[in-house]
Amino acid sequence: MTVLSSRFPFPLSADIFQYSNNLRPLDTNVSIQVTHEYTEEVGLKRSLLKQHPERCFREEIHTRDAQWEVLNYVLHQLSQVYPEHFRLRQEGDNWIFENTLLGEEVHFRDLDNDSLSCAPLDFAGRQVQEDLILLTQYDDKLVLEAGQLCFPGNWSLYFDFGMPFMDIHTPVPGLIDDGLAAKIERFLMRVESGKPWTRLNWSLNAGRRLDTSAETFDEWGPYRYRVTEDNVGHLVHLRVEEQNLMRMPRSNSLLFTIHTYLMPLHEITQNQTWTNRLYRVLCTLSPKLVEYKGLSAYRDVVVEYLAKELRVNT
Repeated sequence: MTVLSSRFPFPLSADIFQYSNNLRPLDTNVSIQVTHEYTEEVGLKRSLLKQHPERCFREEIHTRDAQWEVLNYVLHQLSQVYPEHFRLRQEGDNWIFENTLLGEEVHFRDLDNDSLSCAPLDFAGRQVQEDLILLTQYDDKLVLEAGQLCFPGNWSLYFDFGMPFMDIHTPVPGLIDDGLAAKIERFLMRVESGKPWTRLNWSLNAGRRLDTSAETFDEWGPYRYRVTEDNVGHLVHLRVEEQNLMRMPRSNSLLFTIHTYLMPLHEITQNQTWTNRLYRVLCTLSPKLVEYKGLSAYRDVVVEYLAKELRVNT
């Protein structure tokens, strides 16, 4: 039996952080992670999609074939990696997908849009904890032309939809001016089918909230000013996005899967190596990155908390 994952992908590998092309080969070839939070997080995704469909799912209609390719990939991955929880079988022209974690069985026909209750990429996203972003590759650029995004880290699918890769990343300090974004895009455009890549992105959250969309800033933004030395260990979370990238062979599109993890600082400090690394990174983080990651209001409180924990444990 496959045990549901409880791992936390700690994202920092050095004492100083700066943006880089930190993509590395995905050795396991497993891009979908089913964790103990599966039922809770998939339920939250479906609730957000019902309440805010216009900001949680977007598509260009010409991406439907690519979306079907993604659906095929996701359902086969689930059934192959977690066979005790997901089953996919074919009967004639029909496919039958069973999700035993949610007690669901769905029948559909490949490439038949009318056989699903929603767009193929949207349906795939409703079965996994990951957000799914689909980039179309043109001769000289990548464009975001379909996506299901329920757990964004302070950005907006509604705003960025239809934008080229370079425009989407304009707000990241130095990424455009230093030429790094252009290098990353060229790298992505050379990614080959069957050779997936992965990277980790990180930030801090004031509060345990997966949906930190730009549209809901008024709901989660004020918590950054409520962090104190008394509540910092439980209120502030290290937020990690495990981003996997793969080429869809038939459509030539690029699929990003984004699995978001949250761990409160008081749990991070149970690991002295993690505590020391996060402390050093926050101490040396450039002012522009502190501002970009939204840490200005409480970075100092976090640093002092981590320093105190390090003193206690040494």
